[in-house]
Amino acid sequence: MTSDEIRRTFLEFFATREHRIVPSASLVPSANDPSALFTVAGMHPLKPYFLGQETPPAPRLTSCQKVFRTPDIDQVGSTSRHLTFFEMLGNFSFGDYFKAGAIEFAWTLSLEVFGFTAQDIWITVFEGDEALGLGPDEEAIEAWRAVGVPRERIVECPRSENFWQAGPSGPCGPCSELYLDRGVALGSPDDLPGGENERFLEYWNLVFMQYDLGGSATEPTLTPLPARNIDTGLGLNRLACIKQRTDSVFETDQFKPLIELGEELCGRRYGDSHATDRSLRILADHLRGTSFLLADGVVPSNEERGYVLRRIMRRAIQQGRALELEPGFLLRYAERVQELMGGAYPELIEQREAIRTWLAAEEESFGRTLEQGTRLLEEVVARALESGAEVVSAEDAFRLHDTYGFPVELTRELAAESGLGVDGEGFSALMEGQRRKSRASLTFGPGDAGDPRARVRAFADAAGSPTTFTGYEVQEQATTVASVQHDGQRVLVKLAESPFYAAGGGQVSDAGWIECASGDCRAQVAEVFRLGDDQALAVALERGTLDPGERVVAHVDHAARRATECNHTATHLLHAALRERLGPHVRQAGSYVGPDKLRFDFSHSSALSPEELRDVEDRVNEWILAGDRVSAVETTLEEARRLGAMALFGEKYGDIVRMVQIGDGHYSRELCGGTHVRTTAEIGLLRIVQETSSAANVRRIEALTGPAAVHRMRHHDELLLAAAARLRTGPEDVPAVIEAHERERRELQRALAEGAAKDDGFDLEQLLAGVQDVGDGARVLAAAVPAADAKALMAIADRVKGALPDAAIVLGAAGEGRVHLVVAVAPRLVQRGVKAGAVVKAAAAVAGGGGGGRDTLAQAGGRDPEKLDEALDAGREAIVAALAAA
Repeated sequence: MTSDEIRRTFLEFFATREHRIVPSASLVPSANDPSALFTVAGMHPLKPYFLGQETPPAPRLTSCQKVFRTPDIDQVGSTSRHLTFFEMLGNFSFGDYFKAGAIEFAWTLSLEVFGFTAQDIWITVFEGDEALGLGPDEEAIEAWRAVGVPRERIVECPRSENFWQAGPSGPCGPCSELYLDRGVALGSPDDLPGGENERFLEYWNLVFMQYDLGGSATEPTLTPLPARNIDTGLGLNRLACIKQRTDSVFETDQFKPLIELGEELCGRRYGDSHATDRSLRILADHLRGTSFLLADGVVPSNEERGYVLRRIMRRAIQQGRALELEPGFLLRYAERVQELMGGAYPELIEQREAIRTWLAAEEESFGRTLEQGTRLLEEVVARALESGAEVVSAEDAFRLHDTYGFPVELTRELAAESGLGVDGEGFSALMEGQRRKSRASLTFGPGDAGDPRARVRAFADAAGSPTTFTGYEVQEQATTVASVQHDGQRVLVKLAESPFYAAGGGQVSDAGWIECASGDCRAQVAEVFRLGDDQALAVALERGTLDPGERVVAHVDHAARRATECNHTATHLLHAALRERLGPHVRQAGSYVGPDKLRFDFSHSSALSPEELRDVEDRVNEWILAGDRVSAVETTLEEARRLGAMALFGEKYGDIVRMVQIGDGHYSRELCGGTHVRTTAEIGLLRIVQETSSAANVRRIEALTGPAAVHRMRHHDELLLAAAARLRTGPEDVPAVIEAHERERRELQRALAEGAAKDDGFDLEQLLAGVQDVGDGARVLAAAVPAADAKALMAIADRVKGALPDAAIVLGAAGEGRVHLVVAVAPRLVQRGVKAGAVVKAAAAVAGGGGGGRDTLAQAGGRDPEKLDEALDAGREAIVAALAAA
């Protein structure tokens, strides 16, 4: 079976057994889930259903989920199975079938569809745990025996192997795993599943989620869940390895074409040597993972997801260079990945240009990194040789690797050329510390029950039916108070219907108030909580009380909502204009939409030029003036994608989505739950306030619309008129007059400086009389001179250097509570060990300061003018000591 056939067969098997197929979620978890950098398991996007935070679309689901895991990056290439990116097949039950059902499905699929022999399948189950108060999972054992598995092929394993939990608390339960016996030839007759051997290969894990874990690590408590759930995971790539009878995942149909591409590009054969095999495997895995991360909107940077992406990209580039591949090979791999997997994952095709843009930019950037790293390594090697060390320290090797992206393999190679090793043990310890941090990012739990949002959710759930949001249609809603609860200083309120928008998709929550229909109560809305498809309000009572069953009228602050809608629609226009002007690689990377302004973060590698900013602003205002209709329609996710609708970075979408379209949609269609104006003309005007960097490869634009933009432009006009009046010219001539005044100021400053240099208050001849001969033709001058600042002191030093070309000179000046020092050393004395930087540091330390510079010229400052003479003496002594030591 091909990988595509395995994927299709698995999903169709469960679809015919009343499971709804859900599409793969993004590799970037939902914006509401900060617990992990990437989607790390098939159940990860379904976590809100398992935790009871949201209602699943059906009681039975099945999926093929994209997964990216980070802890084993350094193992990829060295083994036959480790991958960063892979696909996880799964079937899920929410309070429907349980152990017997899951086991029957797994057994039937394994035998009747995948064609495994019953005698080759072994099972592991939970053996029980005294600390948890649980014995062996007899229910699972009996279910396996019922489908025909002999008891001797059911192996009991400890909690560490066969018990799943989301975190230190929350839903958990025993596991049961399916193993394939590949024969005694790969091990020994005594081998068992779950042990460290090659004979038994796990291919499917069934998780029986039936308890809620509480208590502490030393005294855990288990409470049965009201609804028992099933979560299973079957690795597609591992199953392909089994079905295609290969020894390695890298020889399966998803990887073999990538390995063959590497062979074609480097002229070497896979299997010739471990080094070549390792490089070809790393290239195949990392550039496959890179393509999927880029397609999901991750861009290379030095933080979080972007750091991981950059790390695997640079690891791939380094392996390509080790194989002597011609520049541009990243694009060749990306094209092959698109050919192999674009049918199953159309985002690879849709984001082809963005993928090409970032790959080309990173390959060029890493070329500069290699140059910088090589230069830094040369300095490290020089220090090591000078100190008599035999190895490059672990700290230096790790800093080069972690901070500058310089591969440790290259550090070892270049260090060896100078006869040095690398502290491998220390480096490995530092890397393990980094891996521990990565592993920590894989753990996701249900959250702290003491968290304020958890208390709000518990309040909303207890209130019964979810609130119906009516804010798209109305901004004033007659409704009923469903529930009320006092929570510290605030009052939580649940309405039957609510016009208040809860913050999401970058848009802030609505402001407003609630009044009793009878007129005897009023409360200001302080916060609107988004709780999946539900919401709750935090309010501040101004008069009267709110009681369950009370008829009230909910009012949205119309002015704030209107301004927010203008900014939200303008954000969509800005996104479209940026993609049109800069290219399709531009993707939203965050936003703020409020009544005061809009802020839009987007993926792009460089600052926008004034011309680009003007073009973007002009294009947005052109669309505003066109008065295009803004419409929102509900459609299927599949249809929205077919129409080219942009999806929000890191957002999770259901089968039915809300698509906001501007005009006929040819320039702007986005999946969006926010509120918008009816036509673009209502925005009035957009004015870009500033464009800055938000993070590596992420830019940020802030802008104003409507009255706020007009106010800002009017304010700027007033400032310009005031400046023109002050300069006694017209507004259009202000820049020219300012430039003329600036030119005049610079000329006056130059003249003053030249005059000061000619009349600087000291006698050069008298100063030179203080020169000391310290032997072997070396001369030293250390003296205080009158100078207003460091610049003037440097001008004096230049004059003294001209008169004493072969000397070491220390000059100092004091004034306005500061000490200024300069040291100049002739090249001949530098060769004898006198370094200006060391001398000036010694002098500055006495005066309470510091500084540095080149070997021939250095400057410093200090905070203690009274110590100037002592500082000059210290400088003189440092020179004499350096000469004596030579």
